[in-house]
Amino acid sequence: MTVRRVWRRVLRVVRWAALIGVVLLTVRGSVFPSQTVWGQLMLATSGQQFDFVRWEAEALWAKTTHALWGLHPFMTEAERSAFVRAYFEDVGRVQRLEAEVERVYSDPATTDPDTASAPLRTERDRLRSDLRHRQSLTEAIVEGQVAAVLIAEGFGVFGQLIPPMAMRLTPQPDLVIVSPRDAIRFDYGINLYAQTTDQRAALEARLAAQLDVSALVVPIGGIALYPAMVVETPNLAWTIETFAHEWLHHYFFQYPLGWALDFADPAWHINETAASLFGVEVGQKVLARYYPDLARAPHTAQRIAQTDAPPPFDFGAAMHETRTTVDALLAAGEVEQAEAYMEERRRLFFAEGYLIRRLNQAYFAFYGGYQVEGIPGIAGTDPTGPAVRAIREASPDLHTFAVMLRGITTREALLAMRDSLGG
Repeated sequence: MTVRRVWRRVLRVVRWAALIGVVLLTVRGSVFPSQTVWGQLMLATSGQQFDFVRWEAEALWAKTTHALWGLHPFMTEAERSAFVRAYFEDVGRVQRLEAEVERVYSDPATTDPDTASAPLRTERDRLRSDLRHRQSLTEAIVEGQVAAVLIAEGFGVFGQLIPPMAMRLTPQPDLVIVSPRDAIRFDYGINLYAQTTDQRAALEARLAAQLDVSALVVPIGGIALYPAMVVETPNLAWTIETFAHEWLHHYFFQYPLGWALDFADPAWHINETAASLFGVEVGQKVLARYYPDLARAPHTAQRIAQTDAPPPFDFGAAMHETRTTVDALLAAGEVEQAEAYMEERRRLFFAEGYLIRRLNQAYFAFYGGYQVEGIPGIAGTDPTGPAVRAIREASPDLHTFAVMLRGITTREALLAMRDSLGG
């Protein structure tokens, strides 16, 4: 029996074990799942749910085969960086070609879109095939570059990064978030295959009508599986930041902060905020070392001349006002008023150039967990973001920052840590 056949049998057993586990987890006591909100949500998204088991099996196979026969150890650093740059440039070309194909099929003046788009589709498919052959090597190079910076930052154990860096570039699934209407709380979340805009809107409306909840479907940039899923994009700088971001989640999984991770728990806000800060900072160090032309220049404050022009729209302040007002209305039991107010504010943001498709309780429940690189003002009066930033500012380096946070699982402990550091 070949190694490939043995590996396939192992993956088949793992997949069936995982499926059985999911079935057991959905059976809650003596209540049939369809009688619960969770069960109805599962039924409503049946056929759209992302197959993580299959994705994990394929990702592990790709990582294993590349680890055995990969070429990156035999390349110079200059060759590695050039290879990565070329890969991301071609990702951009593929996405532009896909957009052109979509425009051809959308144009009512095009009577035969198959023929009209044939050259574009041929070039797109050729590039996509070539990218598949180069993907694992690209991932390995970027993993090694981020790992080298992390080891230099003190995360190495006898010269090795623990846990090892493992990322997989992939078209990313969507996430449907469900919050109750009378509170902002992340109650349920299910990953779906990527939806079109109209499909997202239709699902949100259907869930709201059937379950009397607030729902939102959003695309996501990364999931801390192992290997972690990182959305495919031509933006190399963003990808490097996301590799570091997801790795910190893997690191925290070894400690109480990771063990306590739950979307409805403050530990999630702490984890995501810390990972966001960490990813941006590590990303800049990686860019400065391997891609210096992509590194951002240090921020310098500039004096703005006084004019008679009206002040620019302050999105962060407006969003903060929105969140705190919604919190107050919901606390007073004014659910319908809160929902009408959120729609009014969404229209204001749209008029100012901020294209928020749906502003509701689920929106705040999800985006409120990202209090650094996310949307300013989204968390309202939640002190988590400022506290995590204060701890980073009081830490001499990134390793100390991670060590101080890894044992914290509650907001109270976080604030106590901040206070002990004089933040």
